[in-house]
Amino acid sequence: MQESPIRPVLQLRELQRVFRQGDREIGVLKGASADLYPGQAVALVGPSGAGKSTLLHIAGLLETADGGKVYVNGFDCSQLSDNERTRVRRVEMGFVYQFHQLLPEFTALENVVIPQLIRGVGRVTAEERGTELLRTMGLGQRLDHRPAQLSGGEQQRTAIARALANQPRILLADEPTGNLDPSTAAMVFRELIELIQHTGVAALIATHNMDLAKRMHRILRLEGGLLHETRPVDVA
Repeated sequence: MQESPIRPVLQLRELQRVFRQGDREIGVLKGASADLYPGQAVALVGPSGAGKSTLLHIAGLLETADGGKVYVNGFDCSQLSDNERTRVRRVEMGFVYQFHQLLPEFTALENVVIPQLIRGVGRVTAEERGTELLRTMGLGQRLDHRPAQLSGGEQQRTAIARALANQPRILLADEPTGNLDPSTAAMVFRELIELIQHTGVAALIATHNMDLAKRMHRILRLEGGLLHETRPVDVA
């Protein structure tokens, strides 16, 4: 991997994860390593069952690896307590899932404001930030609509705005367009990439859609428990 003056925001080092079924051990991760840089969208691809979701959960400090280390901004998070891991996630990370998981009783704007209020941001500032993000995602006219009043694409764009509400340095997304039709998926993906470049967040995006993967800055393939770079790193 080439040298760069830009420091990686997220570093995965020799990650190992073993699942046990009775007397049988299944090694899902067998030394997976990667670096993520600011402003890059990195596709995470691989066959079903390869462990992409497991890798994302470990990278996002939602699950503990059996071996290896996770560095966030150069800090080793591998031995943190549950409370410390929660704090790092709240400050440094945003998550997007295949299903939007919006709070149905709140408007699009409120769904983006609430994570900021939990973090301690004032309401006025939180609403300004939420409005800006939703407008960037093309939802300036839908701020007061509840999830049931939004299309699938609009719901997912709201979920993306919510994930970036607290200005995380790392965005982890698990099949964020997998529940959308092809044209809507392409539109949401285009806006997501623009937002990644605008905010400078480092994004790791698991996807089965190779057409979308090829439009990202890099592609990491998870196979045999290891990560393989299929496109050169370019952070110039």
